[in-house]
Amino acid sequence: MSETPQELKYASTHEWARLEEDGSVTVGISDHAQDALGDVVYVEHPEVGQPVAAGEEAGVVESVKAASDIYAPVGGAIIAVNSVLEDAPETVNQDPYGDGWFFRIEPADEGQLEELLDSEAYAEICEAES
Repeated sequence: MSETPQELKYASTHEWARLEEDGSVTVGISDHAQDALGDVVYVEHPEVGQPVAAGEEAGVVESVKAASDIYAPVGGAIIAVNSVLEDAPETVNQDPYGDGWFFRIEPADEGQLEELLDSEAYAEICEAES
């Protein structure tokens, strides 16, 4: 069974979102998603400053098995990307909820976080896919 930390919110497309103290939202992919992808070999980030809508494609993650779009779980502006992933994309596999984050968003509407799944509802989706 994959990890689904309770403090995070999840999109049905397997991204997680964490509200930070400064009001920004950090985004990554779940343990379930990285496990399904296999060894991550490349991450394409959005541009800093780029506006994104909730549910809009904001990047790509490529593995030895497949390439998958990364969707913004909330709308807003991209304020940071995890440059560590440029040279060490395997960090996504090693630490999907920590150092393997993808980007940060300055949310246009923090309320959109409440529309995402909690860890229990997300775990049920993962179980149904297995």
